[in-house]
Amino acid sequence: MKLNDIAPAKGSKKSRRRVGRGLGSGRGKTAGRGQKGQKSRSGFSQGAGWEGGRSRLIMRLPKRGFNRAKEPVQIVNVGDLERFDDGTVVTTDLLVEARLVRRLDQPVKLLGDGELTKKLEIQLDAVSQAAATAVSKAGGSVKGAATEESA
Repeated sequence: MKLNDIAPAKGSKKSRRRVGRGLGSGRGKTAGRGQKGQKSRSGFSQGAGWEGGRSRLIMRLPKRGFNRAKEPVQIVNVGDLERFDDGTVVTTDLLVEARLVRRLDQPVKLLGDGELTKKLEIQLDAVSQAAATAVSKAGGSVKGAATEESA
């Protein structure tokens, strides 16, 4: 067998349709685009929601409420901190190292879900009130974090 003898299986390759190549091709003249109109012209592209020039449905419907893009916050629960030893200073760097959060450039908030028995020193961007009480009840402390109302 030689390289020039190799051929694909019969019927496995189908040649692409060549339009606009004369009347004898069966796809000549208008090349399958029909007669006249916007869709028959070259360069035509119809965007999503296009309604032939009239005002789009999404534009006609009334808008209500507002959309507020919140700053992304990474969340860690008190129960997740149980893996650290007593007296550990919990920072964002430590949480990234332990793979509890992914990014250093986004703020981290500690929430009060779970049980904590270790004495830890928390140094994070934000701490909920429930988390702060859980840490202090376990004998730990919260430093330099904004304690926020839990919603």
